[in-house]
Parts: sequence; structure tokens; C-alpha cells
Amino acid sequence: MPTQGLLFDFLAVALYLLVGVVFAVVPLILSSLIVKRSMGAKREETYESGMQTIGSAWIQFTVAYYIYALIFLAFDVDVLYLFPVALVYGSYPMRDLVEVLIFVGILSLAIVYAWCKGVFEWQHQK
Repeated sequence: MPTQGLLFDFLAVALYLLVGVVFAVVPLILSSLIVKRSMGAKREETYESGMQTIGSAWIQFTVAYYIYALIFLAFDVDVLYLFPVALVYGSYPMRDLVEVLIFVGILSLAIVYAWCKGVFEWQHQK
């Protein structure tokens, strides 16, 4: 009898997997059947919101953009850790507050370190 329950669970997982594959593959097949094919030089051009492109798309970005993105990503992920903490804590309010303050304090030290290194000073480069 336990084997039958295990088989039913396996069948449910296989069905979900099959439905997921169908939902992923069917739109790809339908779009390849419906799409209007175009050939020629227009196909190789860069498309930007219907506007004609001006100049080359190959420009260099300064490292500052990447540093801002990494700092944002790090703090965004850290904020996601604070949501479950806010839900779980509550039995010992003082201890919970101290733990959250330590966590936010460590994050603040990262901001202070980046500030001291001059990451937040914007310099325009030609």
C-alpha cells in the first residue's frame, strides 16, 4: 500500500514537470510558426524603441556604474533578510532589537567604508 502512495506522488511531480515543459515550449513553437520572417540589412540594425540609432552602441561605461549596481544589489539582498526577521522576532523584543541593530550596523559600516574610499564621489570622465 505505501508503494501506491509513493507512485501517486511521483506521478504528480511528473505531471507538474510535463505541464511546465509544455508551458515553456508551446509559446516558442507558436511564435516560430506565426512570426513574419524578414531578411536583409534592416534585420541586422539595432532596434531601440522605434527610434533611429545615433552613433555606435559600443560605448564604455565607467566603473562607478558597476560599483553602484553592486552596492545596490548587496543592500537589496540584505533588506530581504530583514523581512523574515521582522516576522519571526517578537518573543524577546529587546534582544531582537539589538540583533537587528547589529545587522544594520554592519551594513552601515560597509557604506562608511565605501564612502571613505571615495566610491560615492561622482567624477565625469570625457
